[in-house]
Amino acid sequence: MRLMRAWVAVCVLAGCGVAQAQSHLMVATGLECDAQARPMSVEDVPQLEWKLAARGSLHGAGQSAYRVLVASSAGDIGKDHGDVWDSGRVKSDATFGVAYHGKELVPEATYFWKVMVWDERGIAAGWSEAASWTMAPTVWTAKWIGEAGTTNETAEMPVFRHEFVVKKRLVRAVLDVSALGQGEVHLNGVKVGDAEVAPAWTDYRKTVRYDAYDVTRMLRVGRNAVGVMVGNGMFNVVKTPGRYTKLVNSFGRPMVLVQMRLEYADGTSEVVATDGSWMAAPGPITFSSTYGGEDYDATKAIAGWDRVGGRSDAWSAVEVVDGPGGKLRAEVAPPLRVMRVYEPVKKTVVSSGVTVYDLGQNFAGWPEVRVKGAKGAVLKLTPGELLNADGTVSQRSSGAGRRGSQWFSYTVGATGDVEAWHPRFSYYGFRYVQVEWTSGKGEVGSLRGDAVHSSSAVTGEFASSNAMLDSIHKLIVEAMHNNEVSLFTDCPHREKLGWLEETHLVAPGLLFNNDLRGLYRATEENIADEQKSDGMVPTIAPEYTVFAKQGYGVFDDSPEWGSAEVLGGWTAYRAYGDVGELAREYPVMQRYVDYLKSKAQDGIVAYGLGDWYDIGPGEPGMEKNTTMGVTGTLMLYQDAKVMEKAAGVLGKADDVRRYAALAAQTADAFNTRFFHADTAQYDRGSQTANAMPLDLGIVPDDKRAEVLAHIVADIHTHDDHVTTGEVGYPYMLRALMDAGENDLLLAMMMRKDPPSYGSQLAAGATALTEAWDANPHSSQDHFMLGGAEEWFDRGLGGIDFDMSRARDERITIRPRVVDGMDWVRTSYDSRLGMVKSAWRRAGGALTIDVSVPVNASATVWVPVRAGETAVSQSGAMKLRDERGATVYRVDSGAWHFVVKHH
Repeated sequence: MRLMRAWVAVCVLAGCGVAQAQSHLMVATGLECDAQARPMSVEDVPQLEWKLAARGSLHGAGQSAYRVLVASSAGDIGKDHGDVWDSGRVKSDATFGVAYHGKELVPEATYFWKVMVWDERGIAAGWSEAASWTMAPTVWTAKWIGEAGTTNETAEMPVFRHEFVVKKRLVRAVLDVSALGQGEVHLNGVKVGDAEVAPAWTDYRKTVRYDAYDVTRMLRVGRNAVGVMVGNGMFNVVKTPGRYTKLVNSFGRPMVLVQMRLEYADGTSEVVATDGSWMAAPGPITFSSTYGGEDYDATKAIAGWDRVGGRSDAWSAVEVVDGPGGKLRAEVAPPLRVMRVYEPVKKTVVSSGVTVYDLGQNFAGWPEVRVKGAKGAVLKLTPGELLNADGTVSQRSSGAGRRGSQWFSYTVGATGDVEAWHPRFSYYGFRYVQVEWTSGKGEVGSLRGDAVHSSSAVTGEFASSNAMLDSIHKLIVEAMHNNEVSLFTDCPHREKLGWLEETHLVAPGLLFNNDLRGLYRATEENIADEQKSDGMVPTIAPEYTVFAKQGYGVFDDSPEWGSAEVLGGWTAYRAYGDVGELAREYPVMQRYVDYLKSKAQDGIVAYGLGDWYDIGPGEPGMEKNTTMGVTGTLMLYQDAKVMEKAAGVLGKADDVRRYAALAAQTADAFNTRFFHADTAQYDRGSQTANAMPLDLGIVPDDKRAEVLAHIVADIHTHDDHVTTGEVGYPYMLRALMDAGENDLLLAMMMRKDPPSYGSQLAAGATALTEAWDANPHSSQDHFMLGGAEEWFDRGLGGIDFDMSRARDERITIRPRVVDGMDWVRTSYDSRLGMVKSAWRRAGGALTIDVSVPVNASATVWVPVRAGETAVSQSGAMKLRDERGATVYRVDSGAWHFVVKHH
């Protein structure tokens, strides 16, 4: 940080009174442990971090030191006493990845911590507010329980209950629960927490997730009651005639594990846990399927089932059962929550007794209704993405047909009462809801849509003067959110499977828009669970189905999908800089690269799905424009390059050399096999075949311009349309963007005829669709074609963030100013803090405003054309003129640049 050091030197020479001065830094905020504000189940050495903010708009503010206090009680931390750990003043600018180094931590104990920071002049900013974390249990006394006499094919879902006594004044109560497949826990008649569809989906024979809650305020001295309601989820998928079922797979019947630690004011404690003394009964959920929907019969609800004294003849003793076998692990993915509510924008009576509600947006979640009718009357709710010609709801885009249909139903519990209900354990992707009374009479007082997806924090913003681009951005981001649950799914209705290729192909857009540390870690752990003994990584994780058993073995193993283990892990490191996570993943990454190398013949990897869904003759699917082996071999090359870099980060010199050699050998083999020097094209000259090696840097230097020209010419030949599949598309976008072909990219984005984003918008799509032309037979809610998001954020907005680069280059801001646009505004709440970039063209001048977070620096590329001059009106340090830009180095703070004709 040259500017910062120069400022400090001037201050020292001038005799600034630093001892009396106020710190340039505000107190540290946003304290997190293991990427969570107050985690309840920390299993490893806690990793601490915080955010910084400067006072005013000072340039060059930063952290020179920190001090962390950790205490065993709120009282001690309030007195600035770290009885568990006092780091002392540590000279460091680190604000994350600060590992705990205090006394041995006690399982299930809660610890309180805070931090003091010093600014770049050595002046303290004062103590932060206190935060806390709780260590995970290491001993489980709870037993798995199930309803006696049931099997995995029992339709009615059980409910469980138990009464217990809180003997004296509580100081803390923590409840750990895993209800499989999905569960909802109640204490004294009130739902615990606001998470939905928990716990996370995993390979339950390897890993079982549990959720932890502080329930101290929900308990009272005396008798209390705990109740658990369950659904099948992905744990138990059973074939049901008439109801849609994508796959059949069961880990067992529904079961529950609960362990609650009660800590009393006198220092004693006890544990309430599931065992043979708990009770179970058939519950009101009479059908539960992740794919087929959910039926709820309120006439079968047991009054007071989750309250003290809620006894009934329906209850009987539970059966202690064997668990599915997986290791109990705390949740790492953020909880699913109701993130938005959609009210109907239109209500249409399509026939007698059949009404269709239009919620205006295709989203993932469920309908919520308020109804009144005769006891036993049944309301059927059929969600869907599209409408049939007669106005009824269609599910053809989401797999309905020979596999059956999906719906929710509610049976009224009492005549004349207003009753509110929504499904609990089955969600769907839909915009429309068809409502009809299939038995008895009733009326719907209201209907709304609850959007349910990951609560991962929003981190990015993009807005521009171009309404089409803003609409495309919204289209992509909506589909991303709709497929962010406890893992990344391909669609929220038809499959709900964790297809892996999207986690690296469209990762720049995913990671720009949300804080996905938890979801990427969950994905990596799912992959590790599913990796085969030979190193193969399947196309989906968890691997809930083996496609070969259905006659589709090609879908089990593909380099473009399996490489997510390497490329996704590295992408997460670039975004978050978590060396510990990279080190944990490294052996899994190594095994996969060894596997993929073993599949090469003469250096060429020619199997799998290739450039899936490219645009050629016939229906989309297997690649048509590119020879098998192009994308697979380039995956091996890219994997090797990533391993070379990862090995360097981890200090593995021998591996650096080994993977560098593998990358070079693979590049040579690829060029030997596919490059035609006489025509300066690869393979058959498809957009994918030419763009991928150009983006990856393996085209001979003297041929790069010609290869680029062929890509541009091919795009123009297709009237500024894409022909790549989902694999080649992001590489083509990057190749064009980095070559300065941004006017062409804008022209492609502005097309309204298929294949294009504009054709999807013209078809009425409100989330990105699976097929470029919004084919109604394909999903209307896929994010695999969302590569344009990188051009919006890194291209037009110019924010390029990479923690794997040298410190001064981690933040690079290089906006692409395109004719036909007046302004662009972007921001990204990075691991280092908020980065902002905005440009505007007006009155013959271009202005660029940049904001760099405290404790960081950035390289800013200000675009200039012939006859133009760039000026920094805030004193930025000019480095050079290069490639149509004036390059500056700036420290933290706000910076303003003006480009004018001279």
